[in-house]
Amino acid sequence: MWKWGTSTGLKAISLFYLLSASAFSFALALQQHQPWAEGVREAARTVPPAVAAATRSANEQAVMPAVAWIKLREREAYGEVSGWLAAPGPVVAQAPAPKKLAVAKPPALRPSLAPSVIKPRIAIALPRPPAMEIARPETEAAAPPLEPAPDASPPSPAEVARVLSHIKASLTKELYDNFELFLFVSKANHGPWQQRMFVFEKQTSGDLHLLYTWPVSTGREVLTPGPSGNLLHTDTPMGYFQIDPERVFRRYHSGEWDHDMPHAMFFSWEHDGLQTGIAIHGAVGDDVSALGSRSSAGCVRIHPQNATLLFNLIKKNYRGQTPLFAYDRRTATMSNNGLLMHDKAGNLQYAEGYKVLVLIENNGGDDTVAALF
Repeated sequence: MWKWGTSTGLKAISLFYLLSASAFSFALALQQHQPWAEGVREAARTVPPAVAAATRSANEQAVMPAVAWIKLREREAYGEVSGWLAAPGPVVAQAPAPKKLAVAKPPALRPSLAPSVIKPRIAIALPRPPAMEIARPETEAAAPPLEPAPDASPPSPAEVARVLSHIKASLTKELYDNFELFLFVSKANHGPWQQRMFVFEKQTSGDLHLLYTWPVSTGREVLTPGPSGNLLHTDTPMGYFQIDPERVFRRYHSGEWDHDMPHAMFFSWEHDGLQTGIAIHGAVGDDVSALGSRSSAGCVRIHPQNATLLFNLIKKNYRGQTPLFAYDRRTATMSNNGLLMHDKAGNLQYAEGYKVLVLIENNGGDDTVAALF
């Protein structure tokens, strides 16, 4: 078989493709230009028979064999070029390719987020449900503002003036200046002030104004058996007290007495190292009818309606920095005689609390001090 070099094969392939391209271009030109095609066909019809016969003979004897020969050479050249490209070449040592720096690529869109797969939402008009009306109790919308409970025997204005004068005389300047609400409680069992609380508010002018006066129940002042059968003290202590900001509860139940104490506000008074359980709270059940007499276990009970009013008043309006009562470390007892704590420089010591001062006395306003229990 006749062999040819790679260069010759490539030239033959080039020649074949050149001829093919020329024929294709000529055919395309004839197709796009119909007048040319018609002229070629007309010329073919007018060629003399002798010329046509010579042309057919040349095509059969020369052109067609040449085309076949070119196709054969093309196949052989293609085989040799393919083998030459596939043959392994000489090994040439190359320097290692430099390492490519890792470049962070932005994360690809998840299929569910790709724009090509996001499907438009179809808005469907649904009938709106009928409006629903919620039945509300009439008392919720028409509830009147909270008022004090009715008082069957309020003190006279003259007695109120006497109480006010007595309080002013009982307060030191430090106590008067550092508190804004004053609760005077008489635990006496006789006299015009007996078993009563007076609530005075300090106004911007510095004067005290009476807000409320209510009957109370203080301790029975006798040893009383508790739920466990043990005898328990029921005394209400006398002196000056503050509200403990950490022990203010809307609902509270005494485990010692197994008794509810709604709206309880405990005193911040430590005695012999223990926080006492004395508080102002609302009366419950039969205790309401006993208001105005000594009937509690030591706490100051008031009407539940008045307890709610006082609780809300103090919680809303009287939170702030208050002076601390003096503390005796030897007896682990907090002062209840009105002495306040000072630092070495003589400055008052303060803490967060309620600016409310409670004064409890055994004074019924009849100029006779009842016996202390």
